[in-house]
Amino acid sequence: MQSEMSAGKIFAVQSEQPEGLHVAIIMDGNGRWAARRNLPRVAGHRAGVAAVRRIVEHAPKVGIGLLTVYAFSSDNWRRPAAEVQSIFWLLRVFLRLEREKLRQAGARLEVIGRRDRIPKLLLREIEQAVAATAEGRRLRLRVAIDYSSRDAIMRAALGLSANLLKEPTPSASLLRDKVAQELIAESGEVDLLIRTGGEKRLSDFLLWESAYAELWFTDRMWPDFEPSDLDAAVEEFRGRQRRFGGIPETAPALTMGSGR
Repeated sequence: MQSEMSAGKIFAVQSEQPEGLHVAIIMDGNGRWAARRNLPRVAGHRAGVAAVRRIVEHAPKVGIGLLTVYAFSSDNWRRPAAEVQSIFWLLRVFLRLEREKLRQAGARLEVIGRRDRIPKLLLREIEQAVAATAEGRRLRLRVAIDYSSRDAIMRAALGLSANLLKEPTPSASLLRDKVAQELIAESGEVDLLIRTGGEKRLSDFLLWESAYAELWFTDRMWPDFEPSDLDAAVEEFRGRQRRFGGIPETAPALTMGSGR
């Protein structure tokens, strides 16, 4: 069903990024979606791939310029080997079948996370899809595979530490600023972070980049997530006041004993 916003409603984005909103999605609930239907977990992951396709197609229509989705966390290696292999197989199929559609739609694919543990066949599909979509300008689609935000922060800090040791008096604030530059140089800050499936936590996803992100949680399982749900999340985001630690210019002055 076509949503009201996909029919032409125009968004006034609140991102500081000229290319549009940066929306990050923790795509949770595939396994539980399948279990409720007495299906194997892999069926939930297949249905989740279909949801990715719907949301990627719809994202630019609501002012999203960068979409980062959490496909496989570094902690997901703890799952049964058969399920991990099924997820990697589905990722391969998705990249192979969708790369031309992404290219035609003006989407540029990027993959974040570790590369050293990814199966070679999947890594080859990643490289081919990234190359095929390199000219896309309508949407940047970042897929997080074998990703850990803590690991990304640690790697950024370690990569900079050798240079910082050359400073006469390296400080914590200098290290923080350099790490921030390293982590957000390519993506910028997250504007809106969505998590499906009913859980309300970040699960080691874009922790630094989401420091001032607006959070939006839904009980809807990821395979059931529709463009209308994305519309609702973005519309609510547009209604929130982002202060980034400050106060609104129109806020009334506080007086002693006001209790506020």
